[in-house]
Amino acid sequence: MENYHKVIIIGTGPAGLTAALYTARANLEPLVFEGTQPGGQLMITTEIENFPGFENGISGPVLMDIMRKQAQRFGAKCIFRTVVKVDFSKRPYSVFSDDNIEYKSDAVIIATGASAKYLGIESEKKYMSFGVSACATCDGFFFRNQRVVVVGGGDTAMEEANYLTRHASEVAIIHRRDEFRASKIMVDRVKQNPKIKFILNTVVEEILGKEEDNKKAVTGVKLKNVKTEETFIHECEGVFIAIGHKPNTDIFKNWLDMDEVGYIITQPKSTKTKIPGVFACGDAQDSYYRQAITAAGTGCMAAIDAERYLASIE
Repeated sequence: MENYHKVIIIGTGPAGLTAALYTARANLEPLVFEGTQPGGQLMITTEIENFPGFENGISGPVLMDIMRKQAQRFGAKCIFRTVVKVDFSKRPYSVFSDDNIEYKSDAVIIATGASAKYLGIESEKKYMSFGVSACATCDGFFFRNQRVVVVGGGDTAMEEANYLTRHASEVAIIHRRDEFRASKIMVDRVKQNPKIKFILNTVVEEILGKEEDNKKAVTGVKLKNVKTEETFIHECEGVFIAIGHKPNTDIFKNWLDMDEVGYIITQPKSTKTKIPGVFACGDAQDSYYRQAITAAGTGCMAAIDAERYLASIE
């Protein structure tokens, strides 16, 4: 059968590349679609210190390159194409790339990840990974005894703010309204923390910083009160954007069960979706942990689930 592969993996963050490694070592010769952001969210993470096995830390792009080469060593084939459409109506399933080629497989592993929502201002891009982050658990450690702000008003923002008080000297929550979407218990917990203060009815207009010796660093944020239109500067060394994540799962909407945000629903203690032979792992399926190591773990699970599924249909 033309363009048939035993396993197709869509996405190449820690989940997709771990799935590729395990399926390759099982002699399933997986085909891996790298997608629009090869390597996933870790490609914009300058330093990772919480991935086991790297005593002195490792940069996101380097870690992803190592994982890719490790999977390729055992026979995984990675192509720099994006999947734009799928057809899960009958097996073998069809996957269509952005250059109009149809690929077929009896097992598909979805590892398309999620993308953090950002403010969409130019200075945010400029200082990304140089003081601007969307993950307190990943980067909070780098702001020990420094001042940080958290932008957002939901449970994620409250969780990030609380977590950051373990490291930062001061945490300011910036929110465009004077009421929060977050649950009452989360807001109460934050209000009781002496390190946290609130800047309400306010939006971020610009992230301020400096460049010295080719090094960039955040120095503050320019804010605007939406009621008075007054602008002012709040000094800080870190900006954490906590306005939510969006899973990259739109092309699967007509095929798979998802929650209201778009995370793919899998069976308990499994990566199986409602369609036999279609599996989901990493941040496309996990709205709770969202860590590189847990994504890699579910990538391993998806590979084992796919291997056992293929054995059962042969």
